[in-house]
Amino acid sequence: MGSGAAGGSGGTVAVVHECFDVSISDHVAHLQLSRPDAYNSMIPSFWSELPRIVGEIDAAGSARAIVISSTGKHFCAGMDLSVFSGGGGLAGSPGVSEEGRRRAHLWNLVQHLQDSFTALETARMPVLAAIQGGCIGGAVDMVTAADMRYCSADAFFCVQEINIGMTADVGTLQRLPKIIPEGVARELAYTGDRMPAQRAYECGLVNQVFEDHESLVDGTLEIAARIASKSPLAIWGTKEMVNYTRDHSVADSLRYMAGWQAGMFQPGDMMEEFGAKADKRPAEFEPIPPRPQI
Repeated sequence: MGSGAAGGSGGTVAVVHECFDVSISDHVAHLQLSRPDAYNSMIPSFWSELPRIVGEIDAAGSARAIVISSTGKHFCAGMDLSVFSGGGGLAGSPGVSEEGRRRAHLWNLVQHLQDSFTALETARMPVLAAIQGGCIGGAVDMVTAADMRYCSADAFFCVQEINIGMTADVGTLQRLPKIIPEGVARELAYTGDRMPAQRAYECGLVNQVFEDHESLVDGTLEIAARIASKSPLAIWGTKEMVNYTRDHSVADSLRYMAGWQAGMFQPGDMMEEFGAKADKRPAEFEPIPPRPQI
């Protein structure tokens, strides 16, 4: 089992997680998949732990970037078979036999799984994925919801769902064609072939390929630290705008930007940046406010 803290920089309270180790240092939250012997497959608890951890980090507002990495030979083997069976899983809801209600249960369940990854998009700070070895099935759904992806030279990506007779349903088909050329995304989704690290880099799926797992994690954490050194309010606004622009026209996006800037653009962080550069010191910024808890 993993443990960690998904809170602020004050007193650290250990929280036990089944699928993750969590730490926060210098405004960077690090989530590590922690079931290497099972290739970090996504068991039922994964789908509640991930959004809860990310949600707590986001709500606190003290971290300025999130890194998701993994342990062992493979980043993640995708959805564990246990999600497809057992009470409340894809097999059905306990005590529900009428077919319409069984279908309604499945409709709700798929959206619950989708929301687990959408949490990465809605977090106010960037999420960086560091991928070694296999990134398979549901793992592709997860990393395509991240802001950026980095991988080691041995990494590969596979839309595994088509190989087991199903349509990918947790985000890959919605996000991947907006990250890489549509024809390449379709080929991966139709064939279930593996995309190696270098090809992923050439297509723009990953930003950088590192030599090995250790340099991958170190390098991704270093990039996250550079992001964390910037104004967290400006970073939040930047992520908000990039995500909005992806799904809207230029005209709508410009109008949204104007509205955001009218409320969020204040001179405090700019003056701190200018002062820090003049004094040759790191800039210090007030955290973004915690999300309201009512």
